Amino acid sequence: METGAAASRLLLAAAVGGDQDAFGRLVDPYRAELHAHCYRMLGSLHDAEDALQEALLRAWRGLRGFRSGASLRPWLYRIATNACLDVLAKRPKRILPLDHAPSVAPEDGPGRPLSEVLWLEPYPDDALAVPDGYAAPDARYEQRESVELAFVAALQHLPPRQRAVLVLREVLGFSAREVAESLGTTTASVNSALQRARRVVEERGPARTQQETARVLGDEQLRELVGRYVDAWERRDVEALTSLLVDDATFAMPPFPNWFRGRDAVVEFIASTGVPRLRHRLARANGQPAVGWYLWNGPTTSYRPTSLEVLTLDGDRVREIVAFLVPELFSRFGLPESLPPRRRAERGHR
Repeated sequence: METGAAASRLLLAAAVGGDQDAFGRLVDPYRAELHAHCYRMLGSLHDAEDALQEALLRAWRGLRGFRSGASLRPWLYRIATNACLDVLAKRPKRILPLDHAPSVAPEDGPGRPLSEVLWLEPYPDDALAVPDGYAAPDARYEQRESVELAFVAALQHLPPRQRAVLVLREVLGFSAREVAESLGTTTASVNSALQRARRVVEERGPARTQQETARVLGDEQLRELVGRYVDAWERRDVEALTSLLVDDATFAMPPFPNWFRGRDAVVEFIASTGVPRLRHRLARANGQPAVGWYLWNGPTTSYRPTSLEVLTLDGDRVREIVAFLVPELFSRFGLPESLPPRRRAERGHR
């Protein structure tokens, strides 16, 4: 039986010879982590997929230039990073509504959707290929930390090359020399860029990561908290919602630009939307609890996707709610495209 190294050399030789199946087997072990890397760089699930495909195409075309015996992982990351930098050179950064404009009063409503703004997108935990359970002791929680919403949002405020340096050094653990080689610069420049990037991310980042919060709560308490939140939301229970939010809670709904700050303002806005007929499915996004909401659709006599809410917790309460109105992404989070009626009476109600 071939050893792992010997098998990799055989695959590499076959791939250099034009065997696409061998190339696929060679890069498959790195595909999930490269995809997450592209997401951190770009803040978009769609852009990450496009950048990863471009990177793999470049790797396939440049395979003859790969030094036999060298490590494949740094080579692939260099290609993927530069593919992302090419994307970033052509478009503005992605943001959340909190970075677009100041908060508004509940009576101002969500505003008009802004299609010209590039909004940050959520990322499915399943794409990370890490163990189930937010607070499982053996979970690779550091991988989830690196895609948490606050961290990825902070990254978007960095110039592209600083962003690349921070991710390659701090998240992926490459040396300053390796990063310098990937970016075509010096180790001194890399170290300088890293210091500047750290300051920005530390200023914008939370005091505690969501993975640390989840590990303190434990899976059972976390499930109970999310369950109470969902129940309060569905019933528009003002008292229950109020008890679940911290004083300076925020609520945003990209692509709508308006957002609300303060527990009273958030609850007032939620209550003002009435009590729509909703169903939900729980999900995980950006290493955080998420809820896929479905709204009753009379013509189809079913519940249809409306928003994916990503929750940021502060202890045993909710600090931030970002409701991504991206029903087309539901399937990427393992959520069904529709839900059936709750009761027989709904089947005939249009």
